Amino acid sequence: MHPAFLYVPGERLSQPELSAARIDGHVVEVGDAYIPADLVEGPDVRASTVAALVRAGTAACNQTAAWIHGAGDLPPGVHHAKRCVDRRIRPVTSSRVVFHDTMIPAADVQTLAGVAVTSPTRTMLDLATTLHRDPRVLPWMDLLAVACPGTPEAALDALQDLRRVPGSRMGSAALQRLAVRRR
Repeated sequence: MHPAFLYVPGERLSQPELSAARIDGHVVEVGDAYIPADLVEGPDVRASTVAALVRAGTAACNQTAAWIHGAGDLPPGVHHAKRCVDRRIRPVTSSRVVFHDTMIPAADVQTLAGVAVTSPTRTMLDLATTLHRDPRVLPWMDLLAVACPGTPEAALDALQDLRRVPGSRMGSAALQRLAVRRR
């Protein structure tokens, strides 16, 4: 998506101007930004809206990546990012972003509109292994399974190849239920 189609409040237009344009039907709200009403809201558009929050050396993950890949209509209240480079980085702290300092392999990262995002399979795997700490990720798993068919099965295969992962038993059970429901 060309950056000219993304209207971030305060850059080219103020929040009141964008709100007026939304009321008039010229733009629609996507995450923290606005796009022309006739532009299709796809993963590249959603990724563009979180570009300012996902810093260099990190990738959008968990609920944020699920939303970018098409899970649900609204973005998560708090975004998530993981390190995707070998070296340690000093994240810019924000109340809007949770930074997870575990490295994601390059094979599990894709770039959408210039923003690093975990692949749908890796996103499902991360959500499944987070389930034991935060049961609120279960609806995101279900929405991601609808948006990206086949991800529960692929994530289950990837999880079975891993050893000593916290939350793997509960995550595996949830992935099996999702895979059965989708058949």
